Amino acid sequence: MKSGVLLTSCVVVLCLPCRNDATAMASQSMLQDRIRVAKELLERVDQLCSQQARDVEGRAKLCSKLRAELKFLQKVEAGKIVIKESHLQSTNLTHLKAIVESAESLEGVVSVLHVFAYEGHDGGKQTLVVDVVANGGHTWVKAIGRKAEALHNIWQGRGQYGDKSVVRQAEDFLEASVQQPVQYSNPHIIFAFYNGVSSPMADRLREMGISVRGDIVAVNSVPGPQDGAREEEEDDDEDDDGDSSCNEEEEEHVNGALEEADDDDDGGGLLHTCVDRDNIVASLAFPTQVKVDVCNRVNLDITTLITYVSSLSHGNCHFTFKEAVLTEQAAQERQEKVLPKLDEFMQDKELFACHSAVEDFQVILNTLGGPGEKARAKELLARVKVVPDQPSERTQRLVMSSKVNRRSLMIFGTGDTLRAVTMTANSGFVRAAANQGMRYSVFIHQPRALTEGKEWRAMPI
Repeated sequence: MKSGVLLTSCVVVLCLPCRNDATAMASQSMLQDRIRVAKELLERVDQLCSQQARDVEGRAKLCSKLRAELKFLQKVEAGKIVIKESHLQSTNLTHLKAIVESAESLEGVVSVLHVFAYEGHDGGKQTLVVDVVANGGHTWVKAIGRKAEALHNIWQGRGQYGDKSVVRQAEDFLEASVQQPVQYSNPHIIFAFYNGVSSPMADRLREMGISVRGDIVAVNSVPGPQDGAREEEEDDDEDDDGDSSCNEEEEEHVNGALEEADDDDDGGGLLHTCVDRDNIVASLAFPTQVKVDVCNRVNLDITTLITYVSSLSHGNCHFTFKEAVLTEQAAQERQEKVLPKLDEFMQDKELFACHSAVEDFQVILNTLGGPGEKARAKELLARVKVVPDQPSERTQRLVMSSKVNRRSLMIFGTGDTLRAVTMTANSGFVRAAANQGMRYSVFIHQPRALTEGKEWRAMPI
């Protein structure tokens, strides 16, 4: 049987070329290595949350892709699917491994494979998948596993039909990031190359404001294969033995493999980029710390003002209260103290609160607050600059609902006008506003109520 690939809209036929025993053994060894890597990556993704000390959004999606890749490779191992050795060398595993390694290299990873919606330059709605979102959202990483030769050729217009160059993708990232500010700063974009990048491409990306990680290699252009040789090669790939079908999952993996396996194939007679892998111009690793533009203004919500002065937050949490919600908050405080996190975030920053927040806080404090809570409130407000309500223009476009009320609009809208991060325990409003397309810069914490006046009837633990 001659080797060949027949791709139709719903059928993928893969035929095994004749091989000697040594080649078959090498292919089997490579297959076993790919299966081992897939299993190892699944374990590393499971450890990602504990490493980051937080739940990483998109982890289940990444695991699902890895399991699909493992399932595909196991079908190849069982003989249910036959592929060429070149396709085995370049599976989707290359990109998935790059994503995992990128996530492991940075701190504060909040999500992987995150989809951002943005408005394209033509006004149409676009989506962008960011492989790793790190540093609390301040850093976007695109992990690239394709070879430097292929990337450079695509950039020079010598790729396959429909290929999008990395430079074009960088333009998309920049356009989307401007529309997704984090604490009023655009996310910092890193392109991480795990199979190298040509020096001219790296220079162009850096000119655009993209940080480059990975080996930067020199390139030389040499004549590509001649037309006659190309035609003879294509003749050898014809398949005369009919076709057999495979399911959509197999077709997706095969097409991904074909795309990367064709990395070295350029049109006959064209210049071919030859990378001298011994000539590494520079090797840039992820920095141990990524500089983040931190917003030095903080806007305090009513929930934060209450939490900061609450008796619960100041050690008096060893009670069972008559009210179930207070008992629950006391248990949460015993497990994880909230005040150190608030103090850490507020340290060395300007503190603001709008008139509505302070006025309503004072009413609640006068009604429910104990002597200690009132004393702490006086000390806190002495550090806070109270400003008039001044909701931003975009805040005023929000539609009122059970979660979006006037008071919240005043508080969060004033923070938006001040370009300050709003500290809050009101996650319901934040989600409701996001559902209307309005994303605020916020620091969300657990709530604590005023409890000093209720301790006398609570049961000590």
